[in-house]
Amino acid sequence: MTSLRLRMMEDMQVRNLSRNTQDSYLLQVSHFAKSPALLGPEDIHAYQVYLTNEKKLAPRSVQVTVAALRFLYRVTLGLDWDFDRIIPCPKTPKTLAVILSPEEVLHFLGCIESFKHQAILTTCYAAGLRISEATRLKPEAIDRQRMVLRVEQGKGQKDRYVMLSARLLEVLTDYWRAVRPTGAWMFPGAVAGEPISTSAVDATCRQAHRMSKLSKPVTPHSCGTHLRCTCSKLEPILRTIQLLLGHRSLSTTAQYLRIATNKVCAATSPLELLPRPIPKASSPPALEHFWRPASWAARVRRSRIYSVATGLPGESSTGPRYRPTDAQL
Repeated sequence: MTSLRLRMMEDMQVRNLSRNTQDSYLLQVSHFAKSPALLGPEDIHAYQVYLTNEKKLAPRSVQVTVAALRFLYRVTLGLDWDFDRIIPCPKTPKTLAVILSPEEVLHFLGCIESFKHQAILTTCYAAGLRISEATRLKPEAIDRQRMVLRVEQGKGQKDRYVMLSARLLEVLTDYWRAVRPTGAWMFPGAVAGEPISTSAVDATCRQAHRMSKLSKPVTPHSCGTHLRCTCSKLEPILRTIQLLLGHRSLSTTAQYLRIATNKVCAATSPLELLPRPIPKASSPPALEHFWRPASWAARVRRSRIYSVATGLPGESSTGPRYRPTDAQL
């Protein structure tokens, strides 16, 4: 590892940039044949021309390279350049999101064969979560009393609350009772102690899209787009609050709305607008050591009746300590 690469890593770490941002920046500045410290403005301009004209990269992809180069030369190397002129950022086209109809959503979700992946993509659709946020959900993030989901360190390393619809709660409960995931994560992955990877969910999404034969593009990110389009009606309300409080920026007003979970609960999830329930995916076969809550609960009820009738002690209703109760689901 060169001293320049190490210094750039340290600069990003002290600024608490996310791990994905650090990896992306380091990757973007590692394609040069010589040290970036030896490159001048003309070399960087030629590289941007190469990315745009020869590699045919999209403007958003070039923007990532521009951000990495600006960080390297402005922060790590400390150069006093006119970065808007020397390393310009390309203009991105303004496009509209492609929205699936309720029937198309039902058809797509019904094509997902894995119970776990169907629950993840349903959560993205119902709560507007990004795929990285849905895969890192924890069981304790489900608040049944207030009907909200707590997203910890989501986009921009921020916590927030999103609505938990009754149908989404039913989907997550069915998934929990069928799979009984162990560990800290709602959707554990192949590596012990780690959540499922976003690449695995993305691969399943592509497979389900091929099976559905939908002409519209479907990605994990587009699943959450439906909620953002549904909640666009809240913009006039936010603007009114901004005027009443005298804020110059909407971001200042939004700080007061982050903890207003009553507004979050009042919002309607697009999952509730679907015309019929989601076709359930095939759940994994129950193993012998898996806990069966329904049969266990029935056995406890019969045991209590037997205890009252005979005066003899029945089975304990607490169950093993490592098994959550139905109230915790």
